[in-house]
Amino acid sequence: MQKKQSVFQLLPILLGFFIMGFVDVVGIATNYVKKDFQLSDAVANLLPMAVFLWFLIFSIPIGMLMNKIGRKKTVLLSMLITVVALLIPMIAYSLPVVLIAFALLGIGNTIIQVSLNPLLTNIITGEKLTSTLTLGQFVKAIASFLGPVIAAFCANTFGNWQLLFIVFAVVTILSALWLWVTYIPKEEAVAVVSTFGESFALLGDKTIFLFFIGILTLVGIDVGLNITAPRLMMERAGMALEDAGYATSLYFIFRTAGAFLGAIILSKMSAKKFYIGSSAAAILAIALLMSANSQSLLYTGIALAGFACANMFSIIFSYALKKLPSKSNEVSALMIMGVSGGALFPFLMGVMTDAMGGIQIGAVGIILICCVCQLFLALSVKE
Repeated sequence: MQKKQSVFQLLPILLGFFIMGFVDVVGIATNYVKKDFQLSDAVANLLPMAVFLWFLIFSIPIGMLMNKIGRKKTVLLSMLITVVALLIPMIAYSLPVVLIAFALLGIGNTIIQVSLNPLLTNIITGEKLTSTLTLGQFVKAIASFLGPVIAAFCANTFGNWQLLFIVFAVVTILSALWLWVTYIPKEEAVAVVSTFGESFALLGDKTIFLFFIGILTLVGIDVGLNITAPRLMMERAGMALEDAGYATSLYFIFRTAGAFLGAIILSKMSAKKFYIGSSAAAILAIALLMSANSQSLLYTGIALAGFACANMFSIIFSYALKKLPSKSNEVSALMIMGVSGGALFPFLMGVMTDAMGGIQIGAVGIILICCVCQLFLALSVKE
């Protein structure tokens, strides 16, 4: 009976991981907004900045809030903000409104990223925790690759890609209601609360600083490819946006597959060797995207990139936690702040693309630099 109860407690939390994946819709949404309002790449790429900047600002404060109101209430707060963010573009559709909506989406996603994993530990502990977290990331990836598919379906069938927001809003409301009525054991009160000063002081440690840069550049690769992949398909293969958007789904499909295969390989191979191989594969994939002009080669590069980047986040995160186990809360908050790379690098990519007359080679070059940073970190890390 206890096992059955834990399953019912787990399901609404897993659905929360699906909502966590909504943040990845910013990739395809940026391209639709760029088309709708005839924006330059630099201006269009303010959308990812509006989403991911909040990871830098709110990660630590959200951890402090969670200690005060509890994990479940914090997750529910994130879902409420997410619903508001998703419904705003349906009420009024203009560039300022979209920027506000995506800012709220970023705030909501920051909150759920900080609070959902700890909430899972309220019902899952010990050896089962790692496998359950992997399952959660798989559920998150489903939302990531479904976003472009649903957007394309809504655009082709109803002539309005924004109906994607309605679909995601309904799922979020149902998830919030399910979690609200589900009993989740409360966590013990936290005596020590992380502060900005305590977390930022860790950057003085050279290794922690490199891990932070690793997360920063990895998310830059992830978000950058989400935005750039459809543009490459349109630029190099002459595809319409509705069809080119599937390139983002392809990236996440192979990212998901890579995560499961990586879990098997990492049980038999050292994390450092696997990290080096993944980084080298990522560089190869981006180099292919810089030169490819055919649809098949572009798809190959995108798929390889997704496969190569699938396990880097978990490897970097685990290395960081093992470096300073006594400061795990501060290290975790700092690594989550690194997700703000999704704001920084897409903006730089947009500026570079505009400077090169709208050609995507500049954006891909920024992604390549981020991949080289990953290889440097993989070679320098000590096990």
